[in-house]
This record gives sequence, C-alpha cells and structure tokens, in this order.
Amino acid sequence: MTVAKTLGESPDQVFIARDFKLTSGVVLSELHIAYVCLGQLSPDCGNAILLTHGFTSSHRLSKKASHESSEGGWNLLVGPGRPVDTDKYFVVSSNMLGSSYGSTGPASINPQTGQPYGPDFPQITLHDIVSAQHLLLTHLKVKHLHAVIGASYGGFQAFQWAINYPDFVGGIVAAMSSLWHADDGETVQTLLAFFAQDPNWNAGNFYKNGGVRETLKKYRIDTLRKYGRAATLASQGYSESEIDAQLEQLSAAWASQFDANSLVTLLSAAHRMDLAQNVSRIRAKVLYLLSTTDRVFPITLAPAVSAVFDKAQIPFEYVELPSDKGHSASHEDAAKWASKLREFLGCY
Repeated sequence: MTVAKTLGESPDQVFIARDFKLTSGVVLSELHIAYVCLGQLSPDCGNAILLTHGFTSSHRLSKKASHESSEGGWNLLVGPGRPVDTDKYFVVSSNMLGSSYGSTGPASINPQTGQPYGPDFPQITLHDIVSAQHLLLTHLKVKHLHAVIGASYGGFQAFQWAINYPDFVGGIVAAMSSLWHADDGETVQTLLAFFAQDPNWNAGNFYKNGGVRETLKKYRIDTLRKYGRAATLASQGYSESEIDAQLEQLSAAWASQFDANSLVTLLSAAHRMDLAQNVSRIRAKVLYLLSTTDRVFPITLAPAVSAVFDKAQIPFEYVELPSDKGHSASHEDAAKWASKLREFLGCY
C-alpha cells in the first residue's frame, strides 16, 4: 500500500493498494480508491463517519453546492455545526470500486494489456466495494466507524458495511434505498441493449472510436426524470422548454465524466447482492429514510424492510420524509430531516 496522494489541484486524494482479491477470486494487481476527508481523527481513532454515494454520483457529496444531481447536495448536512459535524467527526467519503471518479473501474488501464479494461473489467460485488473501503479506512488509521451514511446505492453500501463488519460500525443511515435492488425494470440486459444502439458501442470497447457520450446523455436525462428532477422544476414554475434545457445541460456535464461500462458493472453488483438474507449479522443501530414521492424506492417498501429488521430484533427506526423532490429528497430537502440525523448520531 502507498501513501495517499493529491490529484493535481483537486482536494481529492487516492489510496492505492496492491493485489486486491475480489470475491470472484480475480486479483486486481493495483487498486485505486479516490476519496475526500473532512475533520480530524480523534486520538482513539473512533470518531469516523463514512459517506457512501449513489449509483451515478461520486464521493464529492459534501463539496460546495452545485446544480448537479447530488454533488454538493449533502453540504447542508455535513460541515462545522451541521448534523454530521466536522468539528466532532472525521468524515471520509470514498468513490466506490467500479465507479468513474478516480477509483479503479472499467475505464482504468488494465496493466496486462495497457488498454482500458472496458467490458473485460472483472465482476465485482457489493462485498468487494465495502472491502476496498475498509482497506482505505485501515490505511487512514480508523478503528471504528461511528456511522455509515448513504443514499440510494450508498444505502446498499451502508447495509453491507454493517453486515460485513458488525463490530466496526456503530450506526447506519440508509436513505432512499432498500435491502434489495429497485424493481424499476432496468436490468444489465436492458442496459446493454440500450447502449448497443450506439454505433460506437462495439460491445463496450468504445474508447478508441469516439465514445458513447450522446447515448450516455440520453440515459442521464431519463434517469433525472425518473429521480423526479423534471417534476421538481415544474413545481418551481419552469416551463417545459426550460426543464428540457436544464436536464440537457446537467446530463451533458455528467456524460462527459461517467463511463458507460461503470453503469453495467455497478448495476450487475446491485442485482446480485443479498442483503436481506444476512441482516441478522447487523449489530449497528439503523435509521431508514424514504421520500413520499420517490418512484425508485417508494414508501410501500417500508413495511417489508421493517419486517426483516423486526424479525432479526435489530434496533431500527423508519422515517417518512414528506417531500416533492422524489429520489433526490435526502439532499434537496435536507433541512426536513437534518434534526433527525443529528439526533440519531447523538443517541449512541
């Protein structure tokens, strides 16, 4: 393992480990995990909080607010004096394995070939994503996590953390998420079929022939609509043409950074996860948050998720967030649950 280094002028850092063995048995000769830190680690190394990000977002959750989908969106919840108080907690936010913002993923160079892994990137699991984060935290001298906090795919990671490392995690917060993947009709097969329509796709080997940016942009526009962004803008008085223009702008910016093969890799891992079957391993306190207008993880999930935790006799609190912000409510309506988050983090 090497010492973390700064990426150019960005405050991002990257942790590098050697010979990281995946659940499949495949070994990544070099593993990169990009991350940011806020606050200071306490002398007992036990005041850390890990922020985990969503399917298409990054570890820059607590940066200066922006108009992107979630980057900067948590800055109302994270910072000095805020619920995730960086005067009190050492906050780490890492880009997950397989993603597109500095961590090892399909767009990374395969040392065996000198070319991007592309569709040949090895199959990963949620267990692998969390194990890589655990390596990072060990490198940062963290001995205990006060909490893991994440929304959507970040909620999957929070649950997996409490399953994998029950004695390492005090509490988890899973927002707009579930113990199972959203039944929204998107499968690896439908995703591959969507990208196969792009003339540059070439079975995922598109890096030398112009990429698939326009198709990625279309995917992102559809995703933002599914997440409720268009409905939110409409409620704020934007016209249909203004909504289309804003979604186009946001999606073009995202498509210039994200790798289509990362979508395939991460979606595949989500569809193969088995969280509900292992809930009995959890010892952490659990705060579970859903939005009344989320179409991805609707509030109708709450009884089934609650029943799993009740059966396992695990401390569990469910909060229903009244919001018109859909899947983005955890950050766009952060003020509505900030006090609950502060209370939860202070109760153990």
